[in-house]
Amino acid sequence: MRAPDAPSGWLRSRRMRRIAAATLGCALASTAAVGTASTATAASGTTLTVAMDSSGVDTLNPFLAYFNGALNTFGMVYPSLNSLDREGKPGPYLAKSWETSSDQLTWTFKLQDGLKWTDGQPITAEDAAWTFNLIMTNNDAAKANGSLVANFDSVSAPDPTTLVIKTKQPQANMLYVSIPVSGIPIVPKHIWESHVADLKDYKNDSYPVVGYGPWTLTNYTTDQFEKFTANKSFKLGDVGAPKYDNLVVQVFKNSDAAVAALKSNQISFLSGLNTNQYNALKGDSKLQAVQEAGNGWTAVEINSGAKTRSGKPMGTANPLLADDKIRTAINYAIDKDKLVSNVLGGLGQVGNGYLPPAYPQWTWKPSADEAVSYDPAKANSLLDAAGYTKGGDGIRVDSKTGKPLSFRLGIHSDNSRDTQISQFLKGWLQAIGINLDIQSLSMSKLNDDLSKGDWDILMDGWTTGPDPTYLLSIQTCGTLPLDDGSGGNTDAFYCNPDFDKLFAQQVATFDPNQRAQIIGQMQDMLYKANNDIILYYANGLDAVRKGSVSNLISGKPDGNGLYPVQSVFWNYLDATPAAGDNTSSESHTTLYVVLGVVVVLVVVGGVFALRRRSTAGDRE
Repeated sequence: MRAPDAPSGWLRSRRMRRIAAATLGCALASTAAVGTASTATAASGTTLTVAMDSSGVDTLNPFLAYFNGALNTFGMVYPSLNSLDREGKPGPYLAKSWETSSDQLTWTFKLQDGLKWTDGQPITAEDAAWTFNLIMTNNDAAKANGSLVANFDSVSAPDPTTLVIKTKQPQANMLYVSIPVSGIPIVPKHIWESHVADLKDYKNDSYPVVGYGPWTLTNYTTDQFEKFTANKSFKLGDVGAPKYDNLVVQVFKNSDAAVAALKSNQISFLSGLNTNQYNALKGDSKLQAVQEAGNGWTAVEINSGAKTRSGKPMGTANPLLADDKIRTAINYAIDKDKLVSNVLGGLGQVGNGYLPPAYPQWTWKPSADEAVSYDPAKANSLLDAAGYTKGGDGIRVDSKTGKPLSFRLGIHSDNSRDTQISQFLKGWLQAIGINLDIQSLSMSKLNDDLSKGDWDILMDGWTTGPDPTYLLSIQTCGTLPLDDGSGGNTDAFYCNPDFDKLFAQQVATFDPNQRAQIIGQMQDMLYKANNDIILYYANGLDAVRKGSVSNLISGKPDGNGLYPVQSVFWNYLDATPAAGDNTSSESHTTLYVVLGVVVVLVVVGGVFALRRRSTAGDRE
């Protein structure tokens, strides 16, 4: 996975780039460990063992890290100003309350009093102010999260329990700036101020790592495991310390045994099932198979002409794709219903808007007269009218240049769904006179080509959290690369000044209904541009062994039977051994999480797992 340049947008809702190859899954075991590799020795007491995200840990320095494994670690170890509650809405953490000034430029946070870092030193507003100010003024500190404070004018701590943030412009999503995992972690000033000079090289590997999260990091062995102990002093509102004494995050490289272990009662929970696994398990009376609302999309990305921020052309895209009639025809040629049926087995929704259905407050659909549905006759008519005539081989030719409508389609070499989709696309587009040259590329090669503009069409996907600002920001002109090729974080080289104006407007709009209307206009623009043709939103698929553990799946299903997106932060806190389960230190259970590669979670005295979806900074 590539660690992208820091985005120039206001705020990333979650660093959640889709892991194209990933079949996510987690499992919990109730008997001896099965097929573990380099298993960490469990400490005394109950131990919850979870999987390392497939991205791994790039660094334990929270000012520098992008990879999901590291971000998960920081969410467990360090506090943040706010949390997201179990419904994904902003709530308290270090801050117990907050208010804004009448001009909406000053935010005053009141922090909890009496909290202490794990080394016994008091946590004060100065720790938060120092963290934010370092990111605002130090290029090394700004590497990972600089964009999150780009709109900050000043941050101060007038007293130990008061934090004041002044912004340059009103910022409606302020409560998402510092949240667990995807936001800015607050670090202890008394530990970090001595490392400012060598910040870009500081590894933060002195154990135990001083923090104030639900867990304390006590050891990390690269590509093997992380070990944590529960922070018994942790408190968040009426929520106390984790139910387990220890947490082990471990790598495991065998996915075949997970479903078999679930069926044979060796594990209690499996998340991120593929369609075949879900269908095979849902009829088992000993299991509860559930679906989560889709929090991401899979799309066809079309390069209509890569340019730098100054407007300088770059890359090797076929110039014919600059014609919107061709891009629109491609959209009409795609049978999205068939993709949902054949690729997802019906376990998903047809794609329309840019934001996924997991967050209905931002859901948008085109009007009936503007909706593009499968209509190859319409596609052919558009291309005929535009003067692209079919040759003897059935492939259309541009009458002006004599060049055929033949485009490269880049797919991920390690993604079976990409392979399936590409074969459908090749047949559908050939039927309207367009040839696709399918190029199966490694993740690194596809990323490299994308950033240089050296592509025609790519398979693409993102997931997001409840605030859509970051995902919207990657479609703004400001995320295009500079003339030297650096500084870019664009998704498809889309640039529309009118879109940018709406982007700035939605950030400053505090009324949720008005903001949703603006974001709907932005999605309408993206829909009509046909640079990202959203194919579908896949449901998350999980299975739980009944009676072995409680609080593994939070929330209640909606009218379609879909559960809300599960939260890593809360489920680690809520995980509880089922009544009657043996939680002595001698009992051993194993938790497996499959995320691209299979990773193992070993639990002593209880079972829990949580699947973390592809994240944000990791782009393929």
